[in-house]
Amino acid sequence: MELFDIYNMNREKTGRIIPRSDKLKDGEYHIVVHICLVNSRGQMLVQQRWPSKRSWGNMWDISVGGSCISGETSAEGAHREVLEEIGLDINFSNIRPSLTVNFADGFDDIYVIPYDCEPFLLRLQDEEVQAVEWADKEDIFRMIDSGEFIPYHKALIELMFHFVNHCGTYTRDDDREKGRSLA
Repeated sequence: MELFDIYNMNREKTGRIIPRSDKLKDGEYHIVVHICLVNSRGQMLVQQRWPSKRSWGNMWDISVGGSCISGETSAEGAHREVLEEIGLDINFSNIRPSLTVNFADGFDDIYVIPYDCEPFLLRLQDEEVQAVEWADKEDIFRMIDSGEFIPYHKALIELMFHFVNHCGTYTRDDDREKGRSLA
């Protein structure tokens, strides 16, 4: 049985732990992670979810995603999910999320990682992932439009591709290189 740590709106642990099947109370949140692997050709690894998945069965999704379980940090959850779902052992010890998106029940940490691999060499988790392939942004947009892909906001997909080669929220490279803040 998967257990979730519960957080308050400031992302502080409350000390409460619940089974995945329990409903969160008002003001309670949990952490999920999404990991986007983007190759040197500018394509994202996408996965087709297992047909019997409770949500979004048989649909295409970004590389990897899932909930952090009790006791895990976001990075530890990201490591576990990538290892479980596609068999890659990526070291997340020095990787921070590219962005965090708040949603009704929690915090979604999105990691965008440059990574080259051959999809046929990946070890896919039975009953989670049925297929993986590389897709460019336009392919993903087309799949969203056709209903084959989870209906993410296209602006979010655009941002994921953007963060492959960019960090932060501004474009003044001279300030970033010197370590100066724009604030």
